[in-house]
Amino acid sequence: MEVLKVRRAIVSVSEKLGVTSLARGLREHGVEVYSTGGTRRSLADAGVPATEVAEYTGFPEMLDGRVKTLHPKVHGGILARRDNAEHMRALETHQIRPFDMIVVNLYPFEQTVARPGCSFDDAIENIDIGGPSMIRSAAKNHASVAVVTDPSQYAGVLDELRDHGGIRAETRRRLALDAFRLTAHYDRAIARYLEQQQSSEAFPEELVLDFRRKEILRYGENPHQRAAFYVERGVSGAVLATARQVHGKELSYNNLLDLESALAAVKEFGDAAAVVIKHNNPCGAATASTLRDAFLRAYEGDTVSAFGCVLGLNRTVDGPTAAALTEPGRFIEAIVAPGFDEAAVRLITTRPSWKASVRLLEVGTWDEAGGGAVAWEYRRVGGGLLVQSTDSGPDSEAEWKVVTQRSPTERELDDLRFAWKVAKHVKSNAIVLAKDRMVVGVGAGQMNRVESVAIATRKAGDRARGAVLAGDAFFPFRDGPDQAAAAGVTAIIEPGGSRRDDEAIASCNEHNVAMIFTGRRHFRH
Repeated sequence: MEVLKVRRAIVSVSEKLGVTSLARGLREHGVEVYSTGGTRRSLADAGVPATEVAEYTGFPEMLDGRVKTLHPKVHGGILARRDNAEHMRALETHQIRPFDMIVVNLYPFEQTVARPGCSFDDAIENIDIGGPSMIRSAAKNHASVAVVTDPSQYAGVLDELRDHGGIRAETRRRLALDAFRLTAHYDRAIARYLEQQQSSEAFPEELVLDFRRKEILRYGENPHQRAAFYVERGVSGAVLATARQVHGKELSYNNLLDLESALAAVKEFGDAAAVVIKHNNPCGAATASTLRDAFLRAYEGDTVSAFGCVLGLNRTVDGPTAAALTEPGRFIEAIVAPGFDEAAVRLITTRPSWKASVRLLEVGTWDEAGGGAVAWEYRRVGGGLLVQSTDSGPDSEAEWKVVTQRSPTERELDDLRFAWKVAKHVKSNAIVLAKDRMVVGVGAGQMNRVESVAIATRKAGDRARGAVLAGDAFFPFRDGPDQAAAAGVTAIIEPGGSRRDDEAIASCNEHNVAMIFTGRRHFRH
């Protein structure tokens, strides 16, 4: 059956948006409309005739509406195969009318349980039974029935009736797929809620992820790899999944990874801040009284590495900042920020060397807690999935301990706080050198910590003198502090916890370097 002629439809929806227009359109195409409860009343109020399902079945709605469509005269009319003579004889024998279209959406279970103060009884009453049953019946028999489950599908259905005189087979298959996705998501939401009610365990016994594809990417990390971007259903806040691309060519897999790192890092700061990301690591970061100055200082941290970078900013990008961004010789792949004002967009998108390539993403503002930070991180391993809570939220300085003879000065302490926030976003073994709330050297992703110190101090050069150092984990030997002190570092912050902490402390005391132990590690593998 290539094109299904629709003679009879059941319309029974919880979300009434657009339903009267749909039903009116169906009637105009000669379709008999059957309905239930509140939907039938809405149609009647709009002057759209509809037959009450209870009138057709001869069985009234009962149990406070729990039983309305659970009847053989409904499901028989949906499930009967039109090409099966025995099925059609059974319909005739039992005076069952075949239904060619089912328009159903479900009780708002997720919206109900998300409301503050939702009781368990309210949640249970918002578990739809008849709706999913009709949807599944129609989706199973999509060779003979079109199943419509979302208001976004209404216009397309009416267009098909107008243009083709019925619903095409490929459309019915697509609608059936959407229907089964809907019921699967609905059942997962119910199971997730019930599990939360019965267990205080943070990690559920069974983990089912629910993501929708946003876009297919050109390729993955490398051109021979395929890739796509999926977003979690119901996600909100200032996150990459909800970002709006203001300008630029399509984003790549690597762009998205770097943008996520840039956004996570720049959210650490309350003052105007900029973070420069290259290959998923900060190579520059700074704060200042203006966004323009924050960018200039961040970019200056490592101008060589910054070429072709991804940039994170925590203020709306204005004209002066845009002018600094687009100075000759600079090349930035993508920028993520709360927003871009008109002057900034106009300047960035009209510079000849910029307008064709740079991507601009706006995510909106966020609160001091980061706004929209995900609760869990997932990482695939062979045959399984690792799950952990995110390394988010500020560290408690009440747990910090000065372990050296000299305490850091106020200036050093301010820089230590800054460097510690940046170090959390650098791949282990992570070493960050900072001065005046500006990154001057980074050592990232090395197999030993002393090599990271060597890289960071080499990058900093003369700027290492008077700088502070943050390490994401403890120094296992005193060689790291020795090397930092030789380069001119005057204060160090690290978690502590090594069996040789005394040696690292002794090194700092010998070189008059202040050291703080935070008691908290920030590995980022």
